[in-house]
Amino acid sequence: MTTTTITEARAVAAARERVDGADWGALAGELDEHGCALTQRLLDPEQCRELAALYEREELFRTTVDMGRHRFGSGQYRYFTHDLPDVVAGLRAALYPHLLTVARDWYARLGRPAPWPDTLEEWLEMCHAAGQDRSAQIMLRYGQGDWNALHRDVFGDMVFPLQVVIGLDAYGTDYTGGEFLLVEQRPRAQSRGTTSVLAQGHGLVFTTRDRPVRTKRGWSAGPVRHGVSTVRSGRRRALGLVFHDAS
Repeated sequence: MTTTTITEARAVAAARERVDGADWGALAGELDEHGCALTQRLLDPEQCRELAALYEREELFRTTVDMGRHRFGSGQYRYFTHDLPDVVAGLRAALYPHLLTVARDWYARLGRPAPWPDTLEEWLEMCHAAGQDRSAQIMLRYGQGDWNALHRDVFGDMVFPLQVVIGLDAYGTDYTGGEFLLVEQRPRAQSRGTTSVLAQGHGLVFTTRDRPVRTKRGWSAGPVRHGVSTVRSGRRRALGLVFHDAS
């Protein structure tokens, strides 16, 4: 076992410990109230810098998207191949069982069947069997003046209702602006917007498509979109963890 491998294993173990040590009861409450919830630090600054530097290694990614070209906003992002960096794969696997509890609860309230099995591996096998077999894990890079239009990361019929974005740069030091935006269409009411600042190494859990909202008639699905406000200065990079693969 090489020194590098030992270092990577320790980094994965530390990230898993941080995920498991989070107050998931409180996070579930935040998700119910706002549709998103900020976590404690999941990655230390060194891990953030190492992950951000991977953006320049084209062999790690299956495709690059120029957001301006597709009128998605302005900036760039890259989808990882299935050969994920250890800490990315470790975080995704560690987060899944905690998010699964929330996902099943949400779908029970909405009267929907919850198709997700107990393990991420089984769920991804189901995605692949349905033709969704491309990695959806993403690295995003924004410079001054860049932004991300409101959207959803659905990618097909097999959808997990929660995802996580982790800030890799320090807000207020490496960049300004670039707040995370969440806009929720309220039943029979005006839309509600929420902004969140991603501190370096901290995560934001948010809904992929919709979430249960209590109404006078019971529970209804509140559609939600997300994006990023204009970066005013510097460079903002983030890691996006999606819990279903793309078609």
